[in-house]
Amino acid sequence: MNATLNAVDHSRKSAGLQYVYPVVSRRAGGVSVGINLNTNNACNWRCIYCQVHNLTLGSAPSVDLGLLESELRNFLHELLHGSFMVQRVPENSRRINDIALSGNGEPTSAKEFAQVIALVGNVMKEMSLPQHIKPILITNGSLMHRPYVQEGLQRLSEDRGEVWFKFDRASEQGMQLVNNTRSTIAHVRESLTTAISLCPTWLQTCWFTIDGMAPGKQDEDDYLDFVSGLLNDNIRPRGIMLYSLARVSQQPEAARLGALDQANIEAFASRIRLLNIEVKVAV
Repeated sequence: MNATLNAVDHSRKSAGLQYVYPVVSRRAGGVSVGINLNTNNACNWRCIYCQVHNLTLGSAPSVDLGLLESELRNFLHELLHGSFMVQRVPENSRRINDIALSGNGEPTSAKEFAQVIALVGNVMKEMSLPQHIKPILITNGSLMHRPYVQEGLQRLSEDRGEVWFKFDRASEQGMQLVNNTRSTIAHVRESLTTAISLCPTWLQTCWFTIDGMAPGKQDEDDYLDFVSGLLNDNIRPRGIMLYSLARVSQQPEAARLGALDQANIEAFASRIRLLNIEVKVAV
């Protein structure tokens, strides 16, 4: 018998499909229908908390749009009218919250990205999904300069969607440590500005311990300075999603990482809220 879904198991194979998978999401507050375009486990970053087995450096492979559409349409029908919710989802989470492009790597690296966004929007309209269900892009934001990515974000906005923009540290040293990227803060700011201009965008921040040590005051100050600088220039995210680790990393640093306790998360959230921006916390 198939196991009941839970918030600490985000297996991409939980429905036996190539692209589509359901998860119980802490941040979404229900069932998130995931779309994994990176079926080759390839990403252009290597975040040390990443739960992907055999993560490799690279881009998403070609997407079979016909198969993706069939899987999405059929699985949504099963969630809405079949027995999956009752058999596989905890009673208090039996609600479709969103359709999220996330998966095993950076979804915007798929050349068909804009077509995928259009496909998702069309399926949602044709199936007359409830208005609360929205399409979401979870991204590290590194490819926002690409025209097809911007085209996809424009369509995402038209379909009442959101961008969840990964932003774990606000210093280049911190990004190198946590995300294994040499991206500059200037590039992150430019990419985030582009995302915000095209589609409602949340910052998504993972705050956790390394070798038993929580992020320091300098990490917090760097973060607050970055967000304050955005707001002062009238570059306004919808808000910030602040969370810690819930699942075991599959990266070499796994043994060094730990979840940050709620008191520390809430203390940092309180500092951010002083900037007059919404903060959602999930520990």
